[in-house]
Amino acid sequence: MNENHLMYLDGNAFSDSYRVEFTQLISDYKVVNLGQGFPDFGPPSFMQEAYCNAICGGASMHQYTRAFSYYGEEQCVLQGYPRLVKIIAKFFGRIMGREIDPMEEVLITVGAYHALFCTFQALVDEGDEVIIVEPFFDCYEPMVMMAGGTPVYIPLKPKEVTGSALSSADWLLCPEEVASKFNPRTKAIVINTPNNPLGKVGWAMCSGHILKHLKTFHQNSVYHCPTAPQEAVAVGFQREYDVFGTEESYFRQLPAQLHAKRLKLAKSLRSVGLQPILPQGGYFMTTDISSLKVELNDPDTKDEPYDYRFVKWLIKEKEDSTLEAAEDILRQWNVKK
Repeated sequence: MNENHLMYLDGNAFSDSYRVEFTQLISDYKVVNLGQGFPDFGPPSFMQEAYCNAICGGASMHQYTRAFSYYGEEQCVLQGYPRLVKIIAKFFGRIMGREIDPMEEVLITVGAYHALFCTFQALVDEGDEVIIVEPFFDCYEPMVMMAGGTPVYIPLKPKEVTGSALSSADWLLCPEEVASKFNPRTKAIVINTPNNPLGKVGWAMCSGHILKHLKTFHQNSVYHCPTAPQEAVAVGFQREYDVFGTEESYFRQLPAQLHAKRLKLAKSLRSVGLQPILPQGGYFMTTDISSLKVELNDPDTKDEPYDYRFVKWLIKEKEDSTLEAAEDILRQWNVKK
């Protein structure tokens, strides 16, 4: 990242994110916030207990992770608390059907956001192109640019659907269009599952020869993640590993809870004439507003895109909030009681 990259970003919307403006409006009007991922309920009790125990676990829980030299794995500690990288490798190794080396193929980061930032900074060079599938989460574009790369966009497009509800499964990539985007400058393509925001199906796992570059950037940016939270997450993953696939599994309970919330939100949206796009995964839902032609008479927003103006109108007039995801597409989160 150099001065030119920052100057470009400062001159664009990334410097004053629309999220900041909408968050202020939400606060001013005290509305129901479905636009951002703010759950109004706590984590499961076993995770709360694990975190409390980690915080009270003695001085070692409040030292650099690398202080745990008695593991004899000094090369691992900066990429994550040994207990955590081991259980993550074990857990996802079971799901993926292959052995994952915790010392070489797992990196603990400050959330998924930081994993993405480390990836772009470590792997993207000046002039490289990175293919981004639209619609996309808003951090991908500026992160690519901050690394000196050029975003190249390719849209998911909905197929014609009759007689059934629209699903994120109905949004498809054209193989020929994908192929046309690749050239000698292409460094990466961003694919996440479930897609954010459509829902089409924080750590990084990849081959050791790639992960070593992420480790270098990680070590020289945040150095390492706090030890106590890593201990708590390790305990939680061990518990989940032991009960995985049973009724006690949190990864089984949570999707069931979100499924019920998804159906309730979709029903509410349809009742006011909107077309929800049912997600295959994730805790968010997108809605097509192209058929809802609301007359927006706010003179202060007349030069802004319709989607932005609609969100502001929704906040001010209907005491509800959402976020713009693409042209005529809004995103809602269903992590509410």
